[in-house]
Amino acid sequence: MKRNFLLHLRLEILWWLITLAAAAVILWPVRSNVPGFPFFRMNLAFILIFITLTRYIFLLQYTFLSHMLWLKVVLVFCCIPGVFLMIQEITFLQTFLDERGPEALVGAMAPERMQQWLTYIRTEYLLFGVGSVIAAIILPVRLVISVWRKWNLGRE
Repeated sequence: MKRNFLLHLRLEILWWLITLAAAAVILWPVRSNVPGFPFFRMNLAFILIFITLTRYIFLLQYTFLSHMLWLKVVLVFCCIPGVFLMIQEITFLQTFLDERGPEALVGAMAPERMQQWLTYIRTEYLLFGVGSVIAAIILPVRLVISVWRKWNLGRE
C-alpha cells in the first residue's frame, strides 16, 4: 500500500511539473509582450484547473485520489461553487474589454499587433476558462461514480 501511494505521489508530482511547463509555454508570450496583464493569475489558474481536472476525469485510478473516499466527496461539493466562480471570472474579461477597451488590456501597440494579441489572449483565456468549467461539471459525476463503485462493488 505504501509503495503504491509513493508511486501515485511521484506520478502526481510529474503531472504537476508537466502542467506548470504547459502553463509557462502558454502564458510566456502574454507575460513578455503584454506587461501588466490584469488577468494573469486567473488565466494561470484556468490552465492549472483545466489540465488537472481533465487528468482526474480520465486518469482517476492513477492518482492519489483513487483510494481517498472522503476527499472525493469533499471535491464533489467544492466543484459546485467553483463552477460559479469560474463563470464569473470568465465574464470579467469581457466586461473589462467592454468598459475600458482593448488598449487597457494590451497597452499602446500598433493596431494590427494589438488585434493579434487580443485574439490570442481572448482565445486562450476562453478555451481554458470554459474548459475548466466543463471539467468542473464533469468531475463530480466521475467522482460520484468512483465512490459508488468503491462503496457498492469494492472496486474503482
